[in-house]
Amino acid sequence: MIKKRKKTAKTSAVNKKVHELITKIDEQPHNSENYLELATYLIEQGSSDQATELLEKAKKLVAHPQDLDYDLAVCYYLQGKFDTALNILNQIPNDDLVLYQKALVFYKIGQSQKALAYALTIKNVDAKVLELIGDIWLSLGKTQEAESTYKKIATEKRSAKINFMLGITILTRSRQDAEKYLAKSKKQDPKIFAQEQKKYSSLLKLVNDARKKND
Repeated sequence: MIKKRKKTAKTSAVNKKVHELITKIDEQPHNSENYLELATYLIEQGSSDQATELLEKAKKLVAHPQDLDYDLAVCYYLQGKFDTALNILNQIPNDDLVLYQKALVFYKIGQSQKALAYALTIKNVDAKVLELIGDIWLSLGKTQEAESTYKKIATEKRSAKINFMLGITILTRSRQDAEKYLAKSKKQDPKIFAQEQKKYSSLLKLVNDARKKND
């Protein structure tokens, strides 16, 4: 009963916020920022389909439709429509945001070399960028490069996923250190740990089998 009340309260709060943002659009229908604000909120609520529909309609109404392109590309990316996202991104001048999104798309479609080329061109490198570069290196089988990239992320900023990936990158070289990272990841967020464990289960099995043979 309490859970139901909480869910109802959250739904009510979301509806109220959406209504407020729609009111802003109605008051200034040619202002790109109002559409972007609502689209961002919809994405945060997991409604990328609605955000995409909103932005596609907005492009026909706003004074500067190109201002919506980046967010629209992100929406298509979230829907798994990578080619459409890439087509839009290719029409936008490259800055760090666009380069990051291009790298992300190429990484998702398995073109890791291209992904790396874009990712390494980003000027302002933060934890999010380092995570992506590490993931790309790992997808190319370059575990030491991946490890050194992940380690550039400050210890206090390392998520459960980052600690898991650090464990994976050193698993074959230092089982003991790897287990420390994996244990830390599991303690931080058991759900994320389980997701990553499932993704890399075959590699973990190979290492476990090798360990049993050596014991």
